[in-house]
Amino acid sequence: MTRIAWVLWASALVAVALPVAWGLLDAWRARPPGVQARAAPRPWRALLGSMLLYVLAFNLTFFVQEVFLVLPKAMTPGLLPTLFHNNHRWEGDHPLAALFQGTGALATAAMGLACLWAVRRGAGRTPTRRMLLVWLAFCGLLMALPQVVIGALSGGSDVGMAMDYLQISVTAKTVLASLALAAIPCAALALVSPVLALADDASTPRARVRHIVWWIALPALLAMVAILPYRVPREWLEVVLLPVLVTVPGVLWMLAGAARATAGEPRVSGCVPLGRLLIAALALLVFFQCVLRPGVAFY
Repeated sequence: MTRIAWVLWASALVAVALPVAWGLLDAWRARPPGVQARAAPRPWRALLGSMLLYVLAFNLTFFVQEVFLVLPKAMTPGLLPTLFHNNHRWEGDHPLAALFQGTGALATAAMGLACLWAVRRGAGRTPTRRMLLVWLAFCGLLMALPQVVIGALSGGSDVGMAMDYLQISVTAKTVLASLALAAIPCAALALVSPVLALADDASTPRARVRHIVWWIALPALLAMVAILPYRVPREWLEVVLLPVLVTVPGVLWMLAGAARATAGEPRVSGCVPLGRLLIAALALLVFFQCVLRPGVAFY
């Protein structure tokens, strides 16, 4: 099997096959035969609030990535970068430009790790703050890790250009891609416990899975559609593909791990302020489309 085929098969296995198989197995074990499931409350307010928080977290993370792609170039003689709402570009030439194509993923990974550390230590004493930290950790790590895999396959990608500048060997690229793939489920599973701290009932596997469905899975899937206006205009593959790559693997792993997880401490309760979150999401959309879309020159 060629290196590229190995990475692609491993990616499909980690991103979809393994979490789906694990989740189905736990779902089958969690419900004894002949037991009728009770009707559970449907927290629509939590779903909508988590969706809006995901929209904010995803776009803020992407903004951080592009800013940290632009800033090193802005400080490099001979490079004239411009920041847009869904991309950046630069004029001029400098050998370090290729290396600086990796600084965006590095920045989002650092942000994701910081938010993961904070939320695992109990930060976020309201549902809004807790879920914002969860989604920032989710987006930061799951936006950065797939770029390592793509960089190992394509020298024309952002991280791939940085890898080639550093003269990383083909074998080392494969190792880095494998480590990044292994880190994806670790990052997603580490966020399950902090989310379960928001649950009114996390006493059974079914209750825990139901909570992750309403607070994570459904909001994230709906948010993938809500994110599209922040990314247009651009090629539709670029508009749609990134939200899918970031969202789907992480959500599947969180669903897969929910049945066996334990609720984090301390427990968090309260209401999600839908009105303020909607205003914040709309304000960010206006900022993206009215300020960033024409381009902000960093020179």
